[in-house]
Amino acid sequence: MTIQVGQKLPAIELHEGSPASKVDIAQLFAGKRGVLFAVPGAFTPGCSKTHLPGYVNDYEKMRAKGVDEIVCVAVNDAFVMGAWGEAQGATGKVRMLADPQAAFTKALGLDVQAPNLGGTRSKRYSMIIEDGVVKALNVEPDGFGLTCSLSNALLDTL
Repeated sequence: MTIQVGQKLPAIELHEGSPASKVDIAQLFAGKRGVLFAVPGAFTPGCSKTHLPGYVNDYEKMRAKGVDEIVCVAVNDAFVMGAWGEAQGATGKVRMLADPQAAFTKALGLDVQAPNLGGTRSKRYSMIIEDGVVKALNVEPDGFGLTCSLSNALLDTL
């Protein structure tokens, strides 16, 4: 079952920078307004050329609309997510969180089998979260496209 608008994020630990640095995603958004978006994989073409750069470039616009946290999640390891964030200039703007076993992704019901990318991955989506509750959810119709989950589409919702 896919998470729905009005539901709370599950309390699942993701990794930031290394497997030892854990972030409980529900606690991260407690008492905050935030944006979370997920990609099928770090360093993949659409994710690196369009999806992540949009959020990095729109950081100030989102902050001006009251966003406290911008988070990118992928079913990758923490080292890959950290390196990808550094390569994309996301440091200090977008928190790069790894979901190595896809526990968070599966809990949201947004997992997809992508054999060409190594197996279980996340569908491409974005959401607005207020105090841990999903206020808006945009899931790409085919799970991989670059339309409704992009930064500019989310800015219109904020």
